Amino acid sequence: MKKEIPMVEGKLRSTKLQRVPEEIYSCSGISIFGKHIQSFLFSTDVSIICNTNADAVIAVYPFTPQPIITKAVMVAADVPVLCGVGGGITGGDRSLLLAVEAELQGAIGVVFNAPTPESTIEKVAKLLDIPIVVTVANENTDYAARINAGVAIFNVAAADKTPRIVAEIRSKYPKFPIIATGGPTGETIRATVEAGANAITWTPPSSAQIFAEIMSAHRENRPLK
Repeated sequence: MKKEIPMVEGKLRSTKLQRVPEEIYSCSGISIFGKHIQSFLFSTDVSIICNTNADAVIAVYPFTPQPIITKAVMVAADVPVLCGVGGGITGGDRSLLLAVEAELQGAIGVVFNAPTPESTIEKVAKLLDIPIVVTVANENTDYAARINAGVAIFNVAAADKTPRIVAEIRSKYPKFPIIATGGPTGETIRATVEAGANAITWTPPSSAQIFAEIMSAHRENRPLK
């Protein structure tokens, strides 16, 4: 028998609370330090982070990683955070230092970009106690070399090829933890979960999109939904 879950909501925050798609709850989840995580919010916007119900945050962004950004996300989030530490343009010892700093600030794991060499991963793995996550962006990835270097979780972000790559990894490594982008719809999320993803990254509507809806309602004197 399915158990009913009591719902406790506030009068203000629940109005625009960004809820992760229900389809994500069909995945198994990943246990990191005893915390069961099915959904990762893909954002560094602290206002979005404070107003979603995702299980965790994956703070990866297209700029050189900076400890001040990591600190801001860590302060805002009331859930575990995976922090991006470069590995592509920002690499080598700088990525190593950023990874150590992220752990000391309280990150539950660090995320390296797809081009990160195994030599960097090996150095970081010797120093860190938190898991190393590496992004997989295409099929031309030596999964065994990554795992042997110290990678604990794969983060598959390969656009429409994501389900296929997830299925390939799952066929080779039946129990290896996989996070993957779920795509824009419930159908794409289900396809990624069925391919073997343990957890899903979800990109929420931006603050600008939400503001546009609110301002449109104000201009038309409509109540907010």
